[in-house]
Amino acid sequence: MSKVLIINGSPRKNGNTSIAIDELVKTFNELSVETEVIQIGSDAIRGCIACGVCCDSGKCVFDDGVNEASDKFAEADGLIVASPVYYASANATLIAFLDRLFYSSPFDKTMKVGASVVVARRGGCSATFDELNKYFTISGMPVCSSQYWNMVHGRTPGDALRDEEGLQTMRTLARNMTFLMNSIELGKEKFKIPKREPWTPTHFID
Repeated sequence: MSKVLIINGSPRKNGNTSIAIDELVKTFNELSVETEVIQIGSDAIRGCIACGVCCDSGKCVFDDGVNEASDKFAEADGLIVASPVYYASANATLIAFLDRLFYSSPFDKTMKVGASVVVARRGGCSATFDELNKYFTISGMPVCSSQYWNMVHGRTPGDALRDEEGLQTMRTLARNMTFLMNSIELGKEKFKIPKREPWTPTHFID
């Protein structure tokens, strides 16, 4: 059975971001995909300080929800990151969380499927969508698409329930992600994970 870890970056437990996630979870359940949702939007998550401790220890020096999520991420086949939109950007708490999660986690993320979901009153969705997808594309993770950009609209709690196209986009995303995870699993059996060359970092200043 495939497993998807979902990180909710909203500080509101029953807000419109949760409505979008609930639609995903409902569809995944219908497809026999295991899900786990972690809500971190109101947690006290500090940013990365570039101390480099994780390079030796395999975990972040700040022992909070990031290290716990890292273990869950390692076991998952897919990761969905969902955020409300603040000033055409994701919740700052979520960005601090993701910076540390992706940098400090020691496991290979290649071919884990990633997807981002963004929720806004009106504008800023596409900028936030692009911002979140960058964590996947730097990590060798295929990014799953839907029938439209993965966004839902709503201002006050509950408004997202009236965004019929947005909720349909969430259902389509869950179905597409399930197909992609299953296809990758079959590909691993037949073709194996693509070989990775040793990293060759280059710098603009010698």
